[in-house]
Amino acid sequence: MSTPQETSPTRRATGATTAGSAPAAAATPEAATPEPAPEPTVVATTAATPEPAAVTGEPGAEPEKPRRGRPKGTSTARTTRTIELTLTVSGTADGDWQAELKQGTTWLSRGLPVTATAVARAAQELHAELAGPIEAVIGAAREQRAARVAALEAELEQARKALAEIED
Repeated sequence: MSTPQETSPTRRATGATTAGSAPAAAATPEAATPEPAPEPTVVATTAATPEPAAVTGEPGAEPEKPRRGRPKGTSTARTTRTIELTLTVSGTADGDWQAELKQGTTWLSRGLPVTATAVARAAQELHAELAGPIEAVIGAAREQRAARVAALEAELEQARKALAEIED
């Protein structure tokens, strides 16, 4: 009953239809009449459920029965409980730093003012990979502050000269 125009077995398996629906159309234009629904193949059902003998590797072997009690090698000791704390340190471009501490969903401390030196020291104590980027941010803020101080000193000097000219 096979014809050269029949679709491949994988094509038939994907083209299978449910009862009451139209069967899949043929791939070639000569066979425009609908085909009857393809029969299911045995390969698809046996590949999904392997035999117990195939799992154990022994022919005719029965699957292992679960043993009673605790499996060997498991410890009765309690596992170590971890404590998670979230420390958030934030700073502004002006160099104002603050810290917040949270445990789970509970805030332990909020908005505590800290110095840039303390932030750099704490980062160095925690890990060297943390200290590098934090020191770069603090260095950039320090340069901005120094530039602002220099600008204010220049403005102060001009104001002193203007005041000296008025008094003379």
